[in-house]
Order: sequence, then C-alpha cells, then structure tokens
Amino acid sequence: MAGVARMTRTRADGMVQRWLPVVLWAIVISVLSSDAFSGEHTGSFLLPLLQTVFPSASPDTLLTVHGAIRKLAHVTEYAVLALLVMRALERPERSRAVVIALALLLCAGYAALDELHQTFVPSRTASPVDVAIDTLGAALGLGGGVLVRSALSAGRRSPA
Repeated sequence: MAGVARMTRTRADGMVQRWLPVVLWAIVISVLSSDAFSGEHTGSFLLPLLQTVFPSASPDTLLTVHGAIRKLAHVTEYAVLALLVMRALERPERSRAVVIALALLLCAGYAALDELHQTFVPSRTASPVDVAIDTLGAALGLGGGVLVRSALSAGRRSPA
C-alpha cells in the first residue's frame, strides 16, 4: 500500500512540475490583458520612449510602431505558453504530432478565453484578429521548439 501511495505522490509531483509553469504563465497573460496594460496605458510610457528614440517620426508612425509592439507581445507571450504546454503534454507514449496538435488547440482555446475576458474590461476590446495572432504565436513557438529539439537531437547523434 505504501508503494501505491508513493507512486501516486510521485505522479502528482510530476503533474505539478509540468503544469505549474503553464498556469503561472497563463496568469501573466491574464494580467497583461487587464486595464493596466491597455493600449492607453502602454502608450503613456511607450510613445514618449519611441519619440525619444525616433525624434523625427510622425505621430502616426509612432502609433503604428506602438501597435506593432503590442501585437508582437501577443505573439511572444503565446509562443512561450505553447512551449510550456508542449513540455507539460509530452509523454513517451504520445507522438510529437499529437503533442503539438493538443498544445496548439489548448493555446488557441486560451487565446479565445483571454479575448472573452477582455470584453469585461472597459478599456479593452475583444478581437478575433488577436485570437489569430495569439494562435500564430503559439504555432511559431511550437515550430521553433521542434526545430531546436531536432537540432539538439541531431547533435547528440552525430559523432564528435
């Protein structure tokens, strides 16, 4: 009986170790979707910074760059989420394709939930375009993760 309890505890510890980073990063994404990180608030510090870095840029150009930075943040945060989800889902009995498909599906679902959350934040708006950008970020993260792992695996197989 003690062996069963030990195996169950070990399995639970493994689940926490795999999924806690996913949960923590999802919380980071939710915080970034709050009023404090709305375009108005990020613009209050990014636009003056951009004006300093690019003093001859027009206000329209600065607004465009600000918007691009915000969209790049979407891509980045979901690329990280996808890598964490992929890590959490990996098991010896699961194929890489299944892990990638599940990770992408979970990230796309979380992106949709995140946008739904933004409908309740007065300074934010929900956008299906943002769900697509988030999902693209997840796909890029997964693709990058697969490439890095393949390169590392090939390096281990080749004789030194």
